[in-house]
Amino acid sequence: MITTRTDSPEETLALGRRLSSILKPGDVVLLGGRLGTGKTLLTGGIAEGLGVPDPIASPTFVIARVYLDGFLPLVHADVYRLGSILEFEDLDLEETAASGVLVIEWGEAIEDAVSPDRLVIEIEIDGENGRQFRFLPHGAWLNRPLEGIV
Repeated sequence: MITTRTDSPEETLALGRRLSSILKPGDVVLLGGRLGTGKTLLTGGIAEGLGVPDPIASPTFVIARVYLDGFLPLVHADVYRLGSILEFEDLDLEETAASGVLVIEWGEAIEDAVSPDRLVIEIEIDGENGRQFRFLPHGAWLNRPLEGIV
C-alpha cells in the first residue's frame, strides 16, 4: 500500500496526470470513497494525462462514458446506481475498455467482478480541501512503479 495526500483540487488533478503516465491498455482502476471525495476529479486528471480533450463529467446517471480521443481510450464508469454485480457484468465494461483504461467510481461494490490485476484507490476527505489517497495494487499492479507518482 502506498499513501499520499493532496491539499487542493489542482493537486488532485496533478496526481491523476501522474498516474496516467504508468497506465497501459487493459488497466482497471477502482476508485472508492464517499460522495465528494474527488473520484471524478482524479479521473479528470487521468484523462488529461491520457490526452483526452473533453472535460470529464460524472457518469452517475449514464453509468459509463467512453472517451476515444486520447493516447489511450478511457472508459469512465460509476456503478453507484447499479443493483447487482450481474448488472455490472451485463455492461461488459472490461471488454469495452480492453484497448484502453477502465476507471470505475464506487469500485468497491464490484471489486470481485473485475480482473484480479487492478489498482484500488481509496480516497478520504482530510480537511476542507485535503484528500488522503491509499493505492492498493493487486496482481500485476504489484510490479508497477507507483512510488514514482506520489
